[in-house]
Amino acid sequence: MYLLYEEDGQFKAGTIITDNEASLQVDTQHGKRIKVKVINVMMRFVAPSPAEFMESAQSVRDEADADFLWEVASQDEFGFADLATEYFGHVPTAIESAGILMRLHESPMHFYKKGRGRYKAAPAESLTAAKAGVERRQREAEQLTAYVAELTAFSLPDDLREHVTQLLYAPDKNQLIWKALDAACKQTGLTPLKLLDRCGAIASSHDYHLQLFLREHFPRGIGFAEVEALPAVPELPLAAVSAFSIDDASTTEIDDAFSVLRLENGNWQVGVHIAAPTLGITPASGWDQIAAQRLSTVYYPGGKITMLPDVAITDYTLSESRTAPALSMYIEVTDASWQVVGHTTRLEQVHIAANLRHELLETDFNHANLTTDCAEYAHQTELTMLWHLSGALEAARGKTPDPNLPQRVDYNFKVENDRVTITDRLRGNPIDRVVSELMIYVNAEWGKWLADTNTMALYRTQQNGKVKMSTKPGPHVGLGVAQYTWASSPLRRYVDLINQRQLIALVQETPPPYPPKSDTLYTVLRDFELAYDAYNEFQRKMERYWCLRWLQQENCSSIHANVIKENLVRLQGLPFVTRVPSLPELSAGTEVNLGIDDVDLLDVELSCSFLNKLTPDSETAPAGAESGLE
Repeated sequence: MYLLYEEDGQFKAGTIITDNEASLQVDTQHGKRIKVKVINVMMRFVAPSPAEFMESAQSVRDEADADFLWEVASQDEFGFADLATEYFGHVPTAIESAGILMRLHESPMHFYKKGRGRYKAAPAESLTAAKAGVERRQREAEQLTAYVAELTAFSLPDDLREHVTQLLYAPDKNQLIWKALDAACKQTGLTPLKLLDRCGAIASSHDYHLQLFLREHFPRGIGFAEVEALPAVPELPLAAVSAFSIDDASTTEIDDAFSVLRLENGNWQVGVHIAAPTLGITPASGWDQIAAQRLSTVYYPGGKITMLPDVAITDYTLSESRTAPALSMYIEVTDASWQVVGHTTRLEQVHIAANLRHELLETDFNHANLTTDCAEYAHQTELTMLWHLSGALEAARGKTPDPNLPQRVDYNFKVENDRVTITDRLRGNPIDRVVSELMIYVNAEWGKWLADTNTMALYRTQQNGKVKMSTKPGPHVGLGVAQYTWASSPLRRYVDLINQRQLIALVQETPPPYPPKSDTLYTVLRDFELAYDAYNEFQRKMERYWCLRWLQQENCSSIHANVIKENLVRLQGLPFVTRVPSLPELSAGTEVNLGIDDVDLLDVELSCSFLNKLTPDSETAPAGAESGLE
């Protein structure tokens, strides 16, 4: 005796060896003995053999049309033998019944399974929908195959052109176009970004990086929402000084300016004047919400995204030939030793006599002219005095540079007409030292004032090598000050705007806008750190990008570099650090010649190979050569 049984969703035939009440011992077609539960037995038959039975039943199954079976099937629940009787017009043989059973089982959109060997015909509308789904999936499979064929041939299908932006920045992995791209990537071994680029879908690598950043951090665009008009600039006392700023040529948000005046007692009065936009941008106003959302100006080579709209910048920037409101710190300094005697803070109007620009100023205000006789230039007396003061302030912080260590280099990027110029400047040059030392001084002293008066503020601290924002004053070890706040760039950083409000309240002797343990300041601290880190990372990424563009622009096939450690090197003349796997073991500071193998503008990476060593074996790498690792 033989039987047909179901196992793991498939029908199989075998020979009955032992027939028990609840189960049977069965030899399968392949000679394996198994136990089959009675509930899984579909039928028993005496002939033919299991192998011949299955072959014949499968022939019946192949000939039976599911659509025709659906048409003749009862609308009520039925057993497979009943439908076989209706289909053949006579009592079916075991083979015929088994063939119909197999067809029913393999046609789930025509027949719903209701139990062992029992089915029910699908409603007409359900069957129609199911067939449409099958046809759609078949068309999609064909379309998928066609898309993949084009993509693997590095040709962009026409249907994908209008979806390139979505595929690059916000792919829907349930869509056919993404499935096609993913399948093509698996075949080619490329990432979606690289494959789309090979297909010519990325017109500009620069725009790709910019849009990637904007979509994450400025999803609503970089325009500004409509807000109420700014209130009129308030009337304030006019300072008895004229000031000048020091910035690069592209700066429009001029936050700070300086004045120098000889006092009757022979000392100097140095004024540090900070733009005061908080006089018009009040807490919780529409303007404040704009600044709180952006948190900082975003800088990158060839562009910037300002924190404030142009109208606010125009009203409060310290631009040349205008009188603007400012929060001023006046520092009294001795004539001979350049020591600070004291300082005071005022809220006032300050006349800005000039905006001195780095590009022109550094031709006159430089180390050579400060140490030798030179032709007179504008503001020479004031700048020379500030240079002496900045040196004294630096020494007071314990940060006088070691002359035995190489000076670090800063780089400026200028992008015009898709061409980049990269110039370097030694850090600690007179311009940088004057500006940075005076900003450090006022931020440290204002931070002390806020701390001494228990006025809540946001501080910048550095301890154990970690720099972070804090609502509590703490040392900034790197700068060598007991506390340090940011209050000198209120046009460009929201933290400075917040702190300036607190400082102005102290000047005016009014309650500060943010009381102790203000939830607003905790929120600003968290949001600012996240945004500021992201903005800085984008700036670093785009500087690396333009370094690579410069290498292409100048047709560089090789470049010199200095070893930092192991296989990490810094390119000469560029702020670019990369790894060179083929670099032999060399001491830090060793100068090497590298061959440029590949410039990857999408991943912003450079592939180089070691060519030869340039530093003679007898030379020792200069101390501190690896300093400034980015």
